[in-house]
Amino acid sequence: MKSDSGVVSCPPVVVVMGHIDHGKSQLLDYIRKSSIVAKEAGGITQHIGAYESEVKCGSGEHFHKTRKITFLDTPGHGAFSKMRARGAKIADVAILVVAADEGVKPQTMEAYEAIKDAGIPFIVAINKMDKPEANPEQVKAQLAEKQIFVENYGGDIPVVNISAKTGQGVDELLDMVLLLAEMEELKANPNENASGTVIESHLDPKRGISATLLIRNGTMKKGMFVVSGTAIAPVRIFEDSQGKPLEKASFSAPVKIVGFNIAPEVGASFQTFNSKKEAEENAKKNAESALSDKTGTPEPKDNPEIKITIPVIIKADTIGSIEAVEKEIMKLADEEVSINVLRKGIGNISEEDMKLSYGTKSPIALGFNIGIDLQAKDLAERFGVKVKTSDIIYKISEWLEQEIKKQKLLIPREEILGKAEILKIFNRTKNKQVVGGLVSEGKIVSGKNIKIKRKDSEIGEGKIVGLQQNKKEAKEVGKGEQFGAMVESKIEMAKGDTIEIIKKIG
Repeated sequence: MKSDSGVVSCPPVVVVMGHIDHGKSQLLDYIRKSSIVAKEAGGITQHIGAYESEVKCGSGEHFHKTRKITFLDTPGHGAFSKMRARGAKIADVAILVVAADEGVKPQTMEAYEAIKDAGIPFIVAINKMDKPEANPEQVKAQLAEKQIFVENYGGDIPVVNISAKTGQGVDELLDMVLLLAEMEELKANPNENASGTVIESHLDPKRGISATLLIRNGTMKKGMFVVSGTAIAPVRIFEDSQGKPLEKASFSAPVKIVGFNIAPEVGASFQTFNSKKEAEENAKKNAESALSDKTGTPEPKDNPEIKITIPVIIKADTIGSIEAVEKEIMKLADEEVSINVLRKGIGNISEEDMKLSYGTKSPIALGFNIGIDLQAKDLAERFGVKVKTSDIIYKISEWLEQEIKKQKLLIPREEILGKAEILKIFNRTKNKQVVGGLVSEGKIVSGKNIKIKRKDSEIGEGKIVGLQQNKKEAKEVGKGEQFGAMVESKIEMAKGDTIEIIKKIG
C-alpha cells in the first residue's frame, strides 16, 4: 500500500570498503564497540554484514545529537568482488579504507571502481595512523597517481586520517559521513509497506532458510509476508542485526527473517505484503516474468584443447559465499582444464550431493563454512568423491589447485618429431592412401601418428603404416629429403597438405 504523504529523512546506509586487512572490520568494531574481527576465521571478513549503529555527532548542526547509521562491512579478499559491488550499489555513502603503512592495493582500486560505478559519494579513510611507519602523504600521492584526487591533492574528495585501533579521527570521519548524507537529501516513507534489498541468504540447520534484508523504504511489521522473486517468508521470526526480536522495523534498518521456502537471490529486491494471498500472487507473477525473460543461449562449443573436466559440487553457508568460492575456483581453469559445477547450494554436503556425483570421473565436493553429513561421508568413500571443507576460502582454492596439478600430470603429452609437405597423391583404397612428400622439419618416422593440416587448420589424424625412400623400405627420413608413405586415415589427403609427425609422451 503506497501513500504520497509522510515522506521523511532517513538514516544513511554506509558501505565500508578496501583491501584485505586494511582495517575495515576493526573500524566498525570501534564504532560498534564489538569484536567481530576476533570471530572471523583467519582474521578476515568473508561475508557481507549489515549493522545499525547510533553515533553522536561531534560538530555541525547536529552537534552532540545522536544519529543512526547503517554500516555495510564488505570482504576485502579478491574472491568477494560481487559482494563488494552489491554493497556499493545499495549504499548511500562509501568509506574507502586505505592502510597508511601499505597504501593503495589491488582491492583498493577494485573497491573504488565499484563505488564509481554505483555513483555514490565517498570518503577516503587513511587507517593505521598509530603505526610508526604510517605515511598518509604517500597514500594521497598514490591515490592521485590512480586519478583519485583527495582534498589538498588536486581534488575535493574528503580524506580523514584515522586509527581504528585507538579511535583517532573516527569522530571526524562519522561527522563527514553524516554531512555527505545530508547533502544527498535521503528520503523514505514510513507509511508504505517495506521494500529493499536481500543482503545475504543462509541455511540454519535448526531454523531453516533465513535472509538478511536491508529495508530501503517503508515499514515491516510482524504478521506481514516478504517476497523476493519466488521466495516467500512470513514475518514471524524477525530480528535486528544483533539477533534481538523485533515487532517492526523501518527504512535503513538491516533485519533478519527466518522461514523462507527457498533461498532468496542475494542482491535481489524484496517487497512486503499484508496477506499471504497477496504474497503468493506476487511470487507467481515473478515466476512468470522470469520464465518469459529467459532467452535461449547457445551451448558452448567443445574446446579441443581441454584435456580434463573436473566435476565440482559447491556447498556453503550463504549464497554470497557460494559466489565467492565459484569465482575463486574458476580462476584455476585454463586451456587444458575446465571446471564443471554440477551443483551449488547452501547447507552441509549431503547424501544427495554424493548421489549426483556418482558416475562422473574424479568428482570433487567443496564446502565453505559447513560440514558433511555422516551418510554423505560414507558415500564419498564408496564413490571416490574427494571432499574438502574449510572456513577460509583461499585454503579451498589452494587445495583444489594441488588436485588439478596431480591430474595434469596424467595428461598424455605429444612431441612433434617433424613436419612434411605432401607433393603428390598416388592412390587410395578404403582408409589407406599412398602419398609422396618432402620433410620440411625434423624427421618422418614409420609407425608414428600424424596430424593432417590444410591451410594451417587441422582437418584430421592418421598413422604412417609404411615408409620408403628411393623405392627402399625406411624407418625414418630426415629434413630436406623426399619420401613415399602409406598413410592410414579417414581423411582424403590432397597435394599441398602438411603433416605433423607425433610422438606420444606420458
